[in-house]
Amino acid sequence: MTYAALLIFFALLFLGVPIYLTLGLSSAAMFAVDGQLLPYAQKLIDELNSVTLLAVPYFVIAATFMERGGVARALIDAADAWVGRFRGGLGLVSVVSCTIFAAMCGSSVATAIAMGTILVPAMLRGGYSQRFAAGVVGASGTLGILIPPSLAFVVYGVLADLSVPRLFLAGVVPGLLQASLIAAYVIWFSRRAGYATAQPAPADVVIRKTWVAIPALLIPVIVLGGLYGGFVTLTESAALSAVVAIFLSLFVYKGIRPREILSVMSHSVRNAAVIMIIIAVALGFGHWVTETGITSGAVQIVKDSGIEPWQFLLAMNGLLFVLGMFLEVYSVMLLIVPIVVPMLEPLGIDPIHFGVVMVINMELALLTPPVGLNLFVVANISKTPLADVIKGTTPLILLMIGLLMLITYVPAISLWFPGLLMGQ
Repeated sequence: MTYAALLIFFALLFLGVPIYLTLGLSSAAMFAVDGQLLPYAQKLIDELNSVTLLAVPYFVIAATFMERGGVARALIDAADAWVGRFRGGLGLVSVVSCTIFAAMCGSSVATAIAMGTILVPAMLRGGYSQRFAAGVVGASGTLGILIPPSLAFVVYGVLADLSVPRLFLAGVVPGLLQASLIAAYVIWFSRRAGYATAQPAPADVVIRKTWVAIPALLIPVIVLGGLYGGFVTLTESAALSAVVAIFLSLFVYKGIRPREILSVMSHSVRNAAVIMIIIAVALGFGHWVTETGITSGAVQIVKDSGIEPWQFLLAMNGLLFVLGMFLEVYSVMLLIVPIVVPMLEPLGIDPIHFGVVMVINMELALLTPPVGLNLFVVANISKTPLADVIKGTTPLILLMIGLLMLITYVPAISLWFPGLLMGQ
C-alpha cells in the first residue's frame, strides 16, 4: 500500500493538483487503508497546536502592513540620501532598501512588491534599462527569506524541530554576503553601461530623510533585540513586529487609513492561512512517511551507500534547484525536509547549516522560471516583459549559485554567528 500511496502522490503532483491537496490526499489515503483516518485528522490538529507556528500569521501581518503602510517609501528615501550619489545609485538604493526591509518582514514576495513598486519606475525614469532595473529588484527581493526574521526559517525550524532563533542568526552573514555581491554587480554593470552619477544630497536632506526613516529602522532593533536579549519569545517577537508595523502604518507614515485596517488584515489572514494549511498537511505527510519506514529506509540506504557529505550536498542542491523551477518555496520545503533531515546526522551535516543551504536554494526558486514568483511580481509591477525580467536576473542567478556553492562547502560562514552569540 505504500507504493500505491506514493503512486497517488506523484500522479496528483504531475496533474498539477495544489500541493496541500496532493500531500493531504496521499497521506489520508494511506491512513484510511489502515482504518486510521480519525487519528490522522487528530494529528493535523495536534501539529497546528504549536506556539512556534503561531509566529507565522504575525509575521505575515507585519509584512503586509509594512508593504502597504509607507514604511518602504521612508526606507527608500533614506537609502537614496545615503548612496544615491554613486554611479548606479538607484541600483544600490534597491540593494540597501531591500536588505533593510528584509530585516523587517520575512517575505521575499512582499519585499519585491514593496520595493519594486517604487524603485523600478524610478530607475526607468533615471535612464536605467528595464532588464537591469527588474533584475536588481527581483534578486534583491529574495533577501526577504534569508535575512532574519524569515518565514522560510520558521517553517524549516518547525519541520526539522530546530531552534528558529539560531536559524535566524545563521542567515545573517550569508544574507550580507549576497547583498554585497548584488551591490558589486550593480557598480560593475553601471560603470560598463555608463550610467550617470548624481549630485550628493545636502547634509540637511540626508539628516531629514534619515530622521524620517528612524521609526522604520527601529523595527528590527526592537524585534530582534527583544528576541536575542531574552525579553520575548519568537512568537512574542512576531506579534511585536505586527503591532509596531500597524502603529507605524497608521500613525507615523500614514500609508493606511483606519477604515482600511480590516481589508489589510483580512488579506494578511488569507495569506497566512494558505501557509498554515500547507504546513499542517505536510506535517501529516511527514508523519505518514515516518510511520511507513520510508525515512528510516532512506537513512539506511545513505549509510550503506558510502556517499560523502559533499556529494550528498551537491546532489541536494541539484534536486532543490530543479524542484524550485516547478514548485513554490514552501511546497519544496515541505516535501523535502521531513525526508532529508533524518539523513543529515549520519552524514555529519549540521541541520542548521543545511537550513541555510535550503533557503538559498529557495531564493533561486523565486527567480527561476516557469514558477519563480519574484519574476512575475516584478514583471507585473514594472510592466516589463517577463523575458526581459528573466534576462535581467540571469547574471545575478549565476552570482547566487556561486554564493550557494561557497555556503554549501564552507559551513563556518553560516554557523559562526549563531555559535558566537548562542554557543555551540
